Amino acid sequence: MQWLVGVDEAGRGPLAGPVAVGVVAVPKGFNIKRAFPGVGDSKQLSEALREEIYAEALLRARAGDIRLCVRYSSALYIDTRGIVPAVCRGVWSGVRSVALPRNSFIKLDGLLAAPPEYRQETIIKGDALEPVISLASIVAKVRRDRLMRAYAKKYPAYAFDVHKGYGTQKHRQAIGELGLCAIHRQTFCKVDLWGKTGV
Repeated sequence: MQWLVGVDEAGRGPLAGPVAVGVVAVPKGFNIKRAFPGVGDSKQLSEALREEIYAEALLRARAGDIRLCVRYSSALYIDTRGIVPAVCRGVWSGVRSVALPRNSFIKLDGLLAAPPEYRQETIIKGDALEPVISLASIVAKVRRDRLMRAYAKKYPAYAFDVHKGYGTQKHRQAIGELGLCAIHRQTFCKVDLWGKTGV
């Protein structure tokens, strides 16, 4: 069977938490818009709709209709290797984990690239233009957001459940007052000697 695959990441720019890469594979001819009404760029959808689409994706994956996975690279990995290698690691690991035949075709958002043994196309703003990439972006964002809500329970003072690690004013203020916690990307958080963020 030939598969069409979508790949996108969530969390490239935050000051804290991992970057997540979503990979979704559907059989050739699968009608994504019919199966997942409202599918689109995850950043433009409400949280409720993203969760609804993700729940349906899980059901279809368990039934064997589609395949999906999410791969993370931690803040420590990002600090050690850099954000680009961290995303690349997630893409390659995710694509290979869904056990695709070599005749599959992969569509990736932005500047992402899949392992070279696969036929592929990188599409600027693909998360808004290609439903299979949109679905991958939703899967990645929902899973990452859930993880950041879990981190919020461990580090409540940073309100990760609200901003998901992005550099909001409230988040920057918390860093200035408390310093960094274990899931902050130190290379993304330049802090001066007086505890005020310089990011």
